[in-house]
Amino acid sequence: MGKTLAEKILTQKSAGDACAGDIIISRVDLAFVQDTTGPLTVRQFQAGKFKRLANPKKTALFFDHAAPSPNRQLSNDHQLLRQFAQDTGCLKYDVGSGVCHQVVAEALAKPGDVVIGADSHTVTAGALGSFATGMGSSDVAIVFALGKTWLRVPESIKINIRGKLRPGVSAKDLVLQLIGAIGADGATYKALEFGDSGLANLTMSDRFTVANMAVEAGAKVGLFPSDSITEAYLKAQGRGKDFQPLSADKDASYEKEINIDLGRLEPMVAKPHQVDNVATAKELKGTRIQQVFIGTCTNGRLEDLAVAANIVKGKKRHPDTRLVVAPASPKVLLGAIAAGYIKALVEAGAVILPPGCGACLGLHQGVLADGESCLSTANRNFKGRMGNPEAFIYLGSPATAAASAIAGEITDPREVR
Repeated sequence: MGKTLAEKILTQKSAGDACAGDIIISRVDLAFVQDTTGPLTVRQFQAGKFKRLANPKKTALFFDHAAPSPNRQLSNDHQLLRQFAQDTGCLKYDVGSGVCHQVVAEALAKPGDVVIGADSHTVTAGALGSFATGMGSSDVAIVFALGKTWLRVPESIKINIRGKLRPGVSAKDLVLQLIGAIGADGATYKALEFGDSGLANLTMSDRFTVANMAVEAGAKVGLFPSDSITEAYLKAQGRGKDFQPLSADKDASYEKEINIDLGRLEPMVAKPHQVDNVATAKELKGTRIQQVFIGTCTNGRLEDLAVAANIVKGKKRHPDTRLVVAPASPKVLLGAIAAGYIKALVEAGAVILPPGCGACLGLHQGVLADGESCLSTANRNFKGRMGNPEAFIYLGSPATAAASAIAGEITDPREVR
């Protein structure tokens, strides 16, 4: 019997033949934390009396969730992480370096890797063909020390992607449609594996968006094969040597298969307070929005800013709607400046935040007032997610977000001219 992508990667990284349901010990190629999960990881590492990292150059600390720090306590946590990096020689990505998942994609993860992060959206790197998954801070402390972890090999669900996206429709709409169909727990501890002919029509940016939100359906990983599109992306990052082709076997066994026709998708929005509570943007027309947030590990890439800039260029945000933009990394920010996207966004009334998570998790830089609604390109809209349990979060694509910023209400981007 052939192997799924998850089984194939975990077989390569463990001592035996990894099949769905097996408990294995896997080598870890990259382990990382961010500044809200990292302090606990460091303290657990120290409490365990560990003295050295198993792989310092495969261990990374990111300062992205509260960057720059908004208060004394978080600043002290930042200092703890900086001292740990100095003491151990691990990789340190300080304030302004960008969102951990974006930087991991740009510079660290590669096909066939096992990537463990103390953040649920570690799954983003699955777009590169990495078995990438989030774990708790204590588990990651053990990975720091030993360079390996235990895993249950997940069963796999095959998502067959066919056709091509129509103008105004994006990968964000694809993944919102999928989560709405299978539910927020529809893939709990499963591997969502994406394949079929439609993958040729999805860019790496598209794939990162989809993989990033696999966890919103409960998935352990969201996996794409490593193909010519992966290779072109790695070469563009100066990492062509990291490419290896990787795909599931043709006779791999899946728990079930789901078919999606890209050409039939509509712009989608997740309504408060669950990601699987979806509707079309057209159905929600007239819903007033006080803030639009474009960015995050889901949709803060250069391609996302290009979409938004092209929609708002020559227009102004609605006077009652704030527009907040956070590029996902310095590379994205510099590219957006060079391409004129930042100019178009600022002229439309946007506030540009430093590369990082920004308003996504409600620590600072965009906390909502009571009763306010935000249309965000993030991946979660749970009650209180953006810092205020009395506010409302809608999720949509960069195109839907930009169109809604201009209209002041949720708007199908295909209606903006």
